[in-house]
Formats: sequence, structure tokens, C-alpha cells
Amino acid sequence: MINEPTTEDMTATARALRRTIVRMNHRAGSGHTGGSLSCAEILTVLYDTVMDVRPEEPDWPDRDRLVLSKGHAAPALYATLARKGYFDSAQLDTLRRLGSMLQGHPNMKTTPGVEISTGSLGMGISVGVGMALAARRTGRSYRVFVLCGDGELQEGQNWEALMSASKWALSNLTVIVDRNHVQLDGTESEVMPMGDIGAKLKAFGLKVFECDGHEVGSVRSALDAALAHDGPAAVVAETVKGKGVSFMEGQAAWHGKPIGEEEFAVAMSELGSTGE
Repeated sequence: MINEPTTEDMTATARALRRTIVRMNHRAGSGHTGGSLSCAEILTVLYDTVMDVRPEEPDWPDRDRLVLSKGHAAPALYATLARKGYFDSAQLDTLRRLGSMLQGHPNMKTTPGVEISTGSLGMGISVGVGMALAARRTGRSYRVFVLCGDGELQEGQNWEALMSASKWALSNLTVIVDRNHVQLDGTESEVMPMGDIGAKLKAFGLKVFECDGHEVGSVRSALDAALAHDGPAAVVAETVKGKGVSFMEGQAAWHGKPIGEEEFAVAMSELGSTGE
């Protein structure tokens, strides 16, 4: 990639992304903050150094595809797409408003850069398998990335999709697990323990790579290794829900809790901004 950003650049970008997420959700008076904050580095690395996309031509046939299976993390995706030039960043202020192109979950019919409407959890890997198969059958070279949460892996459809990915040896499919250990109703271990997710993915035929999901160099190395593998691969990124804001970190309450004025001020201060 020409003028590829440095590790320091991407670390700063992820931090700025967190500020944007908190600001968007605060202005909207709602939105999923915790799970958006946990995937900031993942999205930054994908869009800045890995994926081949053309923001000025969002429907370019050979573009790499991202399926945001954890659709509640829409604020993180919207902030990333705006930063890359898919649409005017002024639109970010309209999050969740009636008639806005930026709804609470991604809508492929209204938002440039959104490949598939998501929000009903557990379906993203199935969609990714279909996209990867379509690329093979049409002779396209694009790659498919599916970003999912660890909580949604409790749903059985994911594992049927993974078996299919293995059966068809989909080397153009990479599943990324945002392993933040927390979901809507509590910790993943309290709701439905997933145990060793990496071992489970491996048992279903995927090559598994693990990384620190908040260290951009680690994320990049894991993705590079996954892409070099001749077959379907998965990256398990160890993350913290609500990363960057002390009172949100690891707290299920911040899956979708509105951000009050005092909380907003503290969060933005911790993220290195006065809030403006």
C-alpha cells in the first residue's frame, strides 16, 4: 500500500475513532458504545492497511468485503467509513435520527460502504461464506472479512457456516472474533460459556491466529498470517468491552446504555479530548 500508515498513526486513529463513537452516541442519546469501542483497532487496521476498497466507488466489483456481523457496533463502522470518505462526516451527527442514513444497525440500502444489513446476530458468517463462494464462482479476486462478537457465537448458525467454509476450503474468507468476553446480559461466561473459542474454530476446520485486539501491530500480523493461509482462517482478537473509558470497560451495562452529560465529559477527558 502506498503511504501505508505507521503503527503510531493507526494507534492514534483508533483513539480518535473512540472519541467519535462516544460523541455520536452521546448526541444520539442511545447506541451501542461498549462493543463499538472494543473493535476500534480491528477496523482501523482493516481499512487502513488490509482491505482493498475504493470509497469513491463503493460498488466496485473487486472490492474486499466486510460483514459487520456484530451489527450493534454500527457507530464504529460509520465513523470508519466517514473517515475513509464514503460519505460526509457531518452525517455522523444524525445517528439514529428519523430518516437518517445512519440507523442503529447497518442498512445496506442507505449507507455507502455497508455490504449487508446486520443486527440479527449470528448470521454474518453465513453471509460471508456466500460472498466468498460468489467470488470463486464469478472469478473475482476479492476477499471477505467477517467481524463477529464472541457472544453471538453462542448461536448455532455460526457453526453450520464454519463447517461450510471448511468444506469448500474458502481461502478468501477470514473470520475475526472480537473476544471482549461481555454481552448484553452479562459476561459471556455467565450467559453461555464459550470456553476456548480458538480450539473450537480449529476443530471446525479453520486455521486460527490469535492477537491482542488493542495493539495494531498484533492485529496486522494476525491478519497477514490469516490471509497467507491457503484455506479459511480465523483471527481471535482479545479485547476489552468499552476499551478506553475506565467506567465502561468490561461492564455489560454499557452494551447500550445512554451516555449522560457527566459521563460524556469524563469519557472524552480519558480519551484525550474536551468533548468538542
